[in-house]
Amino acid sequence: MKKPAWVIEKERARRAAAAETVWLFGLHAVRDALMNPAREKLRLVVTKNAADRLGEALGAGGPEPEIVDPRKFDSHVPLGADSVHQGAALEVKPLAWGGLDEVCAAGQGRALVVALDRVTDPHNVGAILRSAEVFGARAVIAPARHAAPETGALAKTASGALERQPYLRIGNLAEALERLRDMGYVLLGLDGEADKTLAEALADTGQRPVALVLGAEGPGLREKTRETCDHLVKIPFASTFGSLNVSNAAAVALYAAATR
Repeated sequence: MKKPAWVIEKERARRAAAAETVWLFGLHAVRDALMNPAREKLRLVVTKNAADRLGEALGAGGPEPEIVDPRKFDSHVPLGADSVHQGAALEVKPLAWGGLDEVCAAGQGRALVVALDRVTDPHNVGAILRSAEVFGARAVIAPARHAAPETGALAKTASGALERQPYLRIGNLAEALERLRDMGYVLLGLDGEADKTLAEALADTGQRPVALVLGAEGPGLREKTRETCDHLVKIPFASTFGSLNVSNAAAVALYAAATR
């Protein structure tokens, strides 16, 4: 039986409203979000033990904590059954970092950007955000669709980096890459079959800004993304059977670019 139009519209509105907030979980992710003045915080649910461990972060301007029984924690917050929440969950609004030009042309950190082409695993994106922060990148950018959104799992893997490292969701990746090129960035697409190594390409860039472009594991970079890059480069392996997942490849590439 087909649903009435008003039911469909109501369900769509409910999904849209849910998408406007994010539940962060885990002591580290919740603590860093509470300490971030740029983060809009809506609801904090904690056990007594978690509240004690969060300490002074509870007085950093967040909502009044709701202390709940550890045995009933899952009934108070909409987290997955396998979420390692450590008795702490915080409902927040997604961060607004600003536009591509604002962040990448003259933002903080090195003139170094990571662009992700359909990397959908939140654990990989979280790890990449963490590496980007460590090596001083200005931003990690990804398409608004077909990429990992800001989620609790991503925040937990990022281990606090989500609160400090700009993560820009853009409409069209190829257009964003073209805009980065207009800003002076050299676009280096990582491809295991490329002829040139990452080190060789970085040696040729001098001190120009660099955008490292990485694709999803398996499919790699899409054809349009490959065509947009200035150079396709590889991380050489000692064995023909060697490989890195996308977050490890990003960490190696970021280190190479930051220390050239």
